[in-house]
Amino acid sequence: MKRAGVTLDDVARAAGVSRGTASNVFNRPHIVRAQVRERVLATAASLGYGGPDPRGRMLSAGRANAVGVATAEPMSIFFDDPFARMVMSELARASDTRGAGLSLISTVDDRALSWNIQTALVDGFVLYCVQGGTPLIEAARRRKLPFVAFEYGLDEPDVPVIGVDNVAGGELAARHLLELGHRRIAILSLPFGDDTGTGPASARDVAAAGYSTTRDRILGYWRAAEAAGLSRASIPLEQTRNDKPSVCAAMERLFANEPPTALLAMSDQIALYALDWLRHRGMSVPREVSIIGFDGVHEAEQAGLTTVAQPTEQMARLAIETILDGVPMIREAVPATLRIGTTTGKPPLSQQA
Repeated sequence: MKRAGVTLDDVARAAGVSRGTASNVFNRPHIVRAQVRERVLATAASLGYGGPDPRGRMLSAGRANAVGVATAEPMSIFFDDPFARMVMSELARASDTRGAGLSLISTVDDRALSWNIQTALVDGFVLYCVQGGTPLIEAARRRKLPFVAFEYGLDEPDVPVIGVDNVAGGELAARHLLELGHRRIAILSLPFGDDTGTGPASARDVAAAGYSTTRDRILGYWRAAEAAGLSRASIPLEQTRNDKPSVCAAMERLFANEPPTALLAMSDQIALYALDWLRHRGMSVPREVSIIGFDGVHEAEQAGLTTVAQPTEQMARLAIETILDGVPMIREAVPATLRIGTTTGKPPLSQQA
């Protein structure tokens, strides 16, 4: 049990060695003779000294060799949400490659956010900002360490960002369905903001959206649709909370009257919930309804989902390099790719253009 007030100097005196030798026992043990090393460690144990404070070691070295990962969402998102889980996995791989650690930082409320960002023993921060995130960015700025916002959008020119080109990704998804011949297409969207509800949404709602990810993907869908001669108003738009209840409610509304032949799901998770809803009602995918997701998570690949895949490996590597190499400003919009699976095909013969 560590005793308060016991220092490295106390250990050195009690063991009959210099302070430098005692320091080497804890920091560079391979250069200390085994007999001396064992005596110093035994003395330290008897005095209740557990070793140098890592905070002091970090200050001496000038770096912590660790990257903080913080989010505006509850930290459980990195375990519960497929895309967040994939991002964390790629950040861990990129950190391993550099021999660095990751530190998850809780931001459960504003007071904890500020304190935890200010006291984290890290070299910088990756801020997971898929939804919201402005207070997180401001807290990171005050810390004056390198940081990068992951998936924040490119609206604010003074924020370092690594993300996917959501407009181009949305256009890629919609164009795929249109080229297959679909004209009755509906959108299942992510939330528009922190306090928005669920259900049918309008172009005005999109223009007022607080989340740039949601807005930009819809703009990409609309851009492809208009190029094919479809109006925005002809494409039903349902806002969900990226959860099963809101997706199922949206599906009930969309299929109550004239059902769509194709669905643009703004996340793979939404697409998988919709796929499950259709199959439980005996509807064939893609013979009766086609579905395309967005993200490229592992669960989507296992389900054969057609999706717009984000290059998370590349994005994570850029994020870790930005922090560990001290890059002052990065604004990288990486391209997504279309990954065709088994959930998209031509519309039913009666609906083909």
